[in-house]
Amino acid sequence: MMEGMTSVTYRVCVVCMGNICRSPMAEMVLRKVLADHGLAARVAVESAGTGGWHIGGPMDERALRILAEHGYDGSEHNARQFTADWFDRYDLVLAMDRDNQAFLRRLAPAGVEVRLFRSFDPDAPAGAEVPDPYYGGDEGFEEVLTLVETAAEGVAEHIADELDR
Repeated sequence: MMEGMTSVTYRVCVVCMGNICRSPMAEMVLRKVLADHGLAARVAVESAGTGGWHIGGPMDERALRILAEHGYDGSEHNARQFTADWFDRYDLVLAMDRDNQAFLRRLAPAGVEVRLFRSFDPDAPAGAEVPDPYYGGDEGFEEVLTLVETAAEGVAEHIADELDR
């Protein structure tokens, strides 16, 4: 490797239920925030769902539109399903809500921590979730974007601290 070049040394996966709304929105936001913190070359961010209904499909059109309106590009997203063998791939697995967190914890090997995405928002109450906007209108997707943008700063700070160890 050439001097001064960096390579990915930390991997994150954000997980919701179907991987078409919350987790890909958080993936896109977190990528931008990490880039803003100068960490893009060292950190890989991906997303997945606990369910397999949407595997290979695009992001929900409402999520895609809200992201685009705020300067994020989610057009390349393809939904994936998180499986137990993926825990070896990631340094940090973040669930969007407690149900998905519980599911992931049942899959996880002993000693692997699965954190809630909003646990990195210092102003969020303990156990705060990112609500599923799927069955509502645009306002739910706007709320998700606001919540993940706020928590993403804390996630980036956590990762920066981990990389400095």
